[in-house]
Amino acid sequence: MKIKSAFSTQDTADASVNELATNLAPLNPKMVLFFASTKYDPESICQQMQDAFPQSQVFGCSTSGEITSGQMFSNGIVAMAFSDVALQDLSIQVVEDLQDGQALNDAFAAFEAHVQAPMAELDPSKYVGLLLIDGLAGAEEAFIESIGDLTNVIFIGGSAGDDLKFAATQVYANGKSYRNAAILALLKPGVEFTFIKTQSFRDLGKTLEVTRADESRREVIEFNGKPAAVGYAEAVGTTVDKAPEFFMQNPVGLFIDDEPYVRSPQQIQGTSILFYCGVVEGMELSLLESTDMIEDTRQAIEQAREDLGGISGIINFNCILRTLELTQKNRTADYGKLFEGVPTVGFSTYGEQFIGHINQTATMLVFK
Repeated sequence: MKIKSAFSTQDTADASVNELATNLAPLNPKMVLFFASTKYDPESICQQMQDAFPQSQVFGCSTSGEITSGQMFSNGIVAMAFSDVALQDLSIQVVEDLQDGQALNDAFAAFEAHVQAPMAELDPSKYVGLLLIDGLAGAEEAFIESIGDLTNVIFIGGSAGDDLKFAATQVYANGKSYRNAAILALLKPGVEFTFIKTQSFRDLGKTLEVTRADESRREVIEFNGKPAAVGYAEAVGTTVDKAPEFFMQNPVGLFIDDEPYVRSPQQIQGTSILFYCGVVEGMELSLLESTDMIEDTRQAIEQAREDLGGISGIINFNCILRTLELTQKNRTADYGKLFEGVPTVGFSTYGEQFIGHINQTATMLVFK
């Protein structure tokens, strides 16, 4: 077996880590990726995970729900182990301060020293990046844009969660816990890989242009020259008071090459709307309507299986808003079953990364 996943919902970090180690240690993993509920003390869980796999590079983050093969659940921990067959090489770097403009450059310099080649010249069909980032720092847009300026290697990932407390999110590496930080992993898989970006929406044909915004706050002040809350409410055919009831069903999206990159409204503040990810003045957004998330995801997985000729593992970064919608519709079990029989780890994120920073999307890294 090249890739193996495991999960635990034991009450203590000790018991959960022991259960994971029992399942995964026989693989003699080169790398272990884990996602853990905040019911586990951050300092304890990251140190114990590193101690359980002393010969492995171990990293992960906190969550707002977990995903494993055949199941979607909460208040647990999931982990994936990679053998040296599945993973030829890797390097992990920690950016400890997201406001430090030099820190990302230093991380990439370390990658270059490791692979003995410029990051700008690496073959994106042979290398892939993973990104785990503080989900409450509001720094994702600038960070992922800077990565795109430095390399053609695709970095895919998610923003850490904290079980909907919105108090503190954590990223983990080297047995340590970090806030206002990001973990970057540069991988050279020993197997083929591909990506899934799936969002279950259709375009309603209504355009909302951002005519005024406070980009630093992810705040839209005006849509189409009107107060943002008014413009949005008119587009969905409701009142401003009831508009938040439509946020999950009717987010907006920026279309690039006929693909929507979702921008999810968070709350109305005064007459403005705050969003979960970046908006800029002049951006033309399309009003969206949710469709069948289960069927869309099933089709995306089957397409990836066909493209690769089989699947040996999936890492799934699934937006918390998708999880809330599935919970609302009583379909979390159906979603989990989509990954039955395939080694899978994932978590409910506070945002997803794939080329840019997005919401209400699942971004997945899929291995043959």
